Amino acid sequence: MTANNERAEAIRWIRAQMADYGLTLEELEAAGCFDQPPPPSPPPPVCYRNAQGMSWDGQGEMPDWLRRAVNAGQSKEFYRVG
Repeated sequence: MTANNERAEAIRWIRAQMADYGLTLEELEAAGCFDQPPPPSPPPPVCYRNAQGMSWDGQGEMPDWLRRAVNAGQSKEFYRVG
């Protein structure tokens, strides 16, 4: 089945469902069926970054690259961004 055929079949199914349940386009719009989804939330800010560009937001378990640096005697604050 081609994409155009699948699309046409989906439209036929939607129209049949609307007819079966007595739904109108206005009712679907009022129910929010055509509202745009909310924008994605921004990524968490980077708190720590090394010279290779690896980063950590400070949440959860400390990543291996930072743990190795701290275990080698480097301060975690050395990698703090901003």
